[in-house]
Amino acid sequence: MSLFITCPVESVERATAFYTALGWTLNADMSDHNVACFAIAPDQHVMLASHAMYAGVGGVEELVGDPGTPSKVTVSFDLSSRAAVDELVERAGAAGGRIGDTDDYPFMYQRQFDDPDGYHYSPFWMKADADPTP
Repeated sequence: MSLFITCPVESVERATAFYTALGWTLNADMSDHNVACFAIAPDQHVMLASHAMYAGVGGVEELVGDPGTPSKVTVSFDLSSRAAVDELVERAGAAGGRIGDTDDYPFMYQRQFDDPDGYHYSPFWMKADADPTP
């Protein structure tokens, strides 16, 4: 199954620069001036659509918020190490993202960041041999 998460953004150009700085791969065949498609893992993508393009799909004008509107969804994904989580979050901060909390549980290490449009991400690393039950 392929997964596409589509987010309306104020500026496709600014969003493209931010996600490129994260090190994610732009799919040029699925991108233009109205939308940028980034592969974040095999068969998993983030689509960054202009407000006009997003609102034009399914008549959702009233659902397009702004960076000051809290995210309604958290996109969480696992990375290969604690260092990989830290590196991604630091790249997000350097590219203009807002860095959030760090959670260091007995079974998982997790950090938070928001992109410039307010979308919330929570990369994590599951600790080897840890028991996830409290």
